[in-house]
Amino acid sequence: MSGLFITVEGPEGAGKTTILQRLAESLANEEERDIVLTREPGGIPISEQIRDIILDKKNVEMDAWTEALLYTAARRQHFVEKILPALDRGAIVLCDRFIDSSLAYQGYARELGIDEIYRMNQFAIQDMMPDLTLYFDISPELGLQRIEKHRGREQNRLDMETLAFHHKVRTGYQLLLEKFPNRIFRIDASEPIDIVYEKVKQKIAMFIKNSCS
Repeated sequence: MSGLFITVEGPEGAGKTTILQRLAESLANEEERDIVLTREPGGIPISEQIRDIILDKKNVEMDAWTEALLYTAARRQHFVEKILPALDRGAIVLCDRFIDSSLAYQGYARELGIDEIYRMNQFAIQDMMPDLTLYFDISPELGLQRIEKHRGREQNRLDMETLAFHHKVRTGYQLLLEKFPNRIFRIDASEPIDIVYEKVKQKIAMFIKNSCS
């Protein structure tokens, strides 16, 4: 049985990390196969170290291309060390962010170019795109309000960006919805988290069922 690669995307405060954790626990009880929950940047020690550099609030002078290259380097190591082996053994991989984050944040919001960032990442991921991507859509205002209320979440460098930047990120994701309509599906993340979770669970359950038929 071939593995399935499912990613979840969205701006800051969309709730995707919380929902993915719940989903992974549910699938582990329901599916007779390995469930791998991971994240980007990070997922394995080397990439987690790069994550610390990228998100460190002290690194405010980081050049946009440096940021993009660091994300790509972290992605490459994570991809070859964790994602590919899991897929090769038939696992369902649930990844909190992947290439679409780079396309929206660095490609569009940082104005480096979506196509340029995509080409740069082709080497890192060996042209392997996710089988399914769920985009958690929420207004930047609401997302940042959620972060402010969630006192257990440490503020990182991206949280310090202007509201205009976060609006550009959202626009970038909307462009990706149009660019990859057969892979990326929008989820209204402004609804209560239990409702969002049930919609995500239903969508992924149907996707897994269709993939196995």
